[in-house]
Amino acid sequence: MIFVCTNVREDGRVACANPGRGGDKICEKLKAAVKEKGLKGSVRVASSGCLDLCEQGPNLVIFPDNIWYDGVSIQDVPELVRLYLDPLVVES
Repeated sequence: MIFVCTNVREDGRVACANPGRGGDKICEKLKAAVKEKGLKGSVRVASSGCLDLCEQGPNLVIFPDNIWYDGVSIQDVPELVRLYLDPLVVES
């Protein structure tokens, strides 16, 4: 399970999915990678509310390993896929 903060704050305070931050795009890209690799049903990528690290965001957490990432960018997605999704792909 990968939770990606997609919190938006309309009042101007920093949040992971505010314009220019990219939390929502990171979540979408990870979901697409899960589907592309045939891991749907085995791995879930979910939007989360605030993970309380707004200034360091976008943030995500990988369960059950309890691995937290902050300052994630869309450019980090391929590395996250390599580390956490690729090892789960079963070759037929």
